[in-house]
Amino acid sequence: MIDALTKSADDTRELGAAVAGVVTRGDVVLLAGDLGAGKTTLTQGFARGLGVTEQVTSPTFVLMRPYDGRLPIVHVDAYRLEHLQEVIDLGLPELLDDGAVAIIEWGDVVAPALPPDFLELRLEYREGEDERDVHLRIAGPRWAARKAALRTAVDRWVVA
Repeated sequence: MIDALTKSADDTRELGAAVAGVVTRGDVVLLAGDLGAGKTTLTQGFARGLGVTEQVTSPTFVLMRPYDGRLPIVHVDAYRLEHLQEVIDLGLPELLDDGAVAIIEWGDVVAPALPPDFLELRLEYREGEDERDVHLRIAGPRWAARKAALRTAVDRWVVA
């Protein structure tokens, strides 16, 4: 587990961009946290870090939005999904096989339907209005092999 702290929305976006610097084709990044914790904000930075120039918004009502960047991105919001089968019905496994990177808001809810290799970022409110604790958890050998690179990428936000 890597524990980080962001102090503003822009800081959260910058952390997302730093994480994007270590992703590779087929990676899955899960975002977890309460409503308003900063999942979409982090995704905006993540997308910017992969060269996306268009505006990134939450796909709550459309469930999934693709973006073109250095790597293709699939932004999923699992908040409204009621069954794990719906993740499969979205075609996410095929998109990952085609080389996309998936970033999934409310990803902890659908994790059992996803590949066993993922990075989870759990965002939690802190005392300050814009401060967030961000807990980065690695699962599986794909991400374990990049743990040092991930730690280096997010070093400026890491708390002891």
